[in-house]
Amino acid sequence: MKHIPRISTRGYYDLKTGKTLKKNNYYLYPKKDFQKLIGSKELTIMIHGLRNDNAGAIAKVRLARNRLRKLNYYYPVVGFSYDSNTTGAHLIKHAKHALRVGQIIAKKNGHNLGRFVEDFKKPSPQTKIRLMGHSLGSQVILSTVEYLAKKKQNFGILESIYLFGASITEDVPSSKKYGKLLQNIVNKKIVNHYAPTDEVLRWADDKKYVLGPLGLHGAIRKPISKYHQKLVKPKNHRFASYATVLNTFP
Repeated sequence: MKHIPRISTRGYYDLKTGKTLKKNNYYLYPKKDFQKLIGSKELTIMIHGLRNDNAGAIAKVRLARNRLRKLNYYYPVVGFSYDSNTTGAHLIKHAKHALRVGQIIAKKNGHNLGRFVEDFKKPSPQTKIRLMGHSLGSQVILSTVEYLAKKKQNFGILESIYLFGASITEDVPSSKKYGKLLQNIVNKKIVNHYAPTDEVLRWADDKKYVLGPLGLHGAIRKPISKYHQKLVKPKNHRFASYATVLNTFP
């Protein structure tokens, strides 16, 4: 199997505390593959969730790419790999702390992924960039939008966003703060695939680790016009299960 191109910030953040260790924006692997992407009609970036090491990140991109191929989407699919395998995330007693650190790191990565989008669009302004995020990946996407929204020239820079099992809160698409940012930065649409049967989001909601996850019951109040949601029934919270129930793209 050919290697999976990815934008990576592995080793940039402390897995125990979320502290920033390196000030670099990102590195590309393999770099020459990204050179070849310049001028592509489209580019889709897959952003994984919590508890994914580098191998896990690669596996998620492969899953996304294979599913999109089945849906007749043949444009390049790459990954965004970040420090989400926070210390103790697999142990119940450390789950809350690990999730909190994961959220800190995910928020900080908005700057990293935002910079990549800006940098890539300079030589390739016509490329439509789509972001797919699973679970905590939704936080990376939201923070990326926040970063991009600081500059007026970035309005409409992202073609579309697709969320699966999103751990950001249910008020985001209708909130004064984020609603406007999403409406400005996303050109076409934001599609949220939500599942009331998602056991991990239900657990996080019950424990009050995430207050009303967007991926559990969808949005509350009146969301922005570019926001759409789809009720899906994945087997469980894993991205593999969400990929299986994805039936249209883009």
